[in-house]
Amino acid sequence: MSGAETLRSLAPEAASGFAHPAAARRAAARPALKRALDLLGAAALLLCAAPVFLFLALLVRRDGGPAFYGQERVGLHGRRFRCFKFRSMVTDSQDRLEALLASDPAARAEWEATRKLKQDPRVTRVGAFLRKSSLDELPQLLNVLRGEMSLVGPRPVPAAELAANYGAAAEHYMSVKPGITGPWQISGRNDTSYDQRVALDVQYAIRPSLWRDIGILLRTPAVVLLRRGAY
Repeated sequence: MSGAETLRSLAPEAASGFAHPAAARRAAARPALKRALDLLGAAALLLCAAPVFLFLALLVRRDGGPAFYGQERVGLHGRRFRCFKFRSMVTDSQDRLEALLASDPAARAEWEATRKLKQDPRVTRVGAFLRKSSLDELPQLLNVLRGEMSLVGPRPVPAAELAANYGAAAEHYMSVKPGITGPWQISGRNDTSYDQRVALDVQYAIRPSLWRDIGILLRTPAVVLLRRGAY
């Protein structure tokens, strides 16, 4: 089911009925509880991972480029923010991408369908390891502490990608904070189509649940270790 179809099928549910008072109280408390989970979780993970964080930063810098990479992404209510990652690509990555897409029709078709390349010539040797292990996303814990992201939510996307792929579903994407992990991460990641990704984001936004967030967090380590859909 495409993201647009999911949006149509879930719209009546999202707009129907009045909430029970107890459910309304839980809904009112959910943002504060989710933020508390984000702060405690991100702070604890950063503290535990500090030696690894420093080692990876030094490893990435060995080719003379910067350790970190920040690209503008769309967040809650459409606010733009710089999403941090360990740099996993060569410093002239955009030039290499444009040259590849101009010369390789198969690569261009893959890029247009998924915005990813299984065989990406821009990725460094260290970057390939970081991506497959998802360690390139470790700096996004800083985005969580800054309140720009959550531990769990839709993966953050650039404005152009949001406009090109989400359509009316963008409203739901922007109703929650993007996350380090989320339903797409535990559902195949790059092995899924973009329509499936949008559908997962819509379902997550319409049916918020702290218990679901905790379930996603508990399932994420196994997905990362198995490297399912990671490239």
